[in-house]
Amino acid sequence: MCEIQTIYGQLQSIFCVEVKPAPDEWDRLYDVDFMIEVNGKYIGIQLKSITSKQTFDDCDWRGHLGTSYCKFQKKFGGVIFIVFVVMVGKKKFIYNLEVIPAIRKEIERLKEHDS
Repeated sequence: MCEIQTIYGQLQSIFCVEVKPAPDEWDRLYDVDFMIEVNGKYIGIQLKSITSKQTFDDCDWRGHLGTSYCKFQKKFGGVIFIVFVVMVGKKKFIYNLEVIPAIRKEIERLKEHDS
């Protein structure tokens, strides 16, 4: 439920696009939790809680994810973004706000690609 509130509540309203849960297969193969479709191509979203064992400074998991992210981009055309989630009080928020303009830029790139 917290992932849905973070992704649907914040990202959908920011980008005015539909954000959907990724198929279970995508989670296993590409480490993708959510997706945004743009012109038949997909952007992947991976959520990471910064309170989990995998902190945002841990380089080991980034290397592991890099392989699956390359496969995703080759197959679906878009890139995968990691959205770090932090708990403030009882609400979850995007910690790495710099991901917002990066996702917006990727959405625009995919929109222009087929124009």
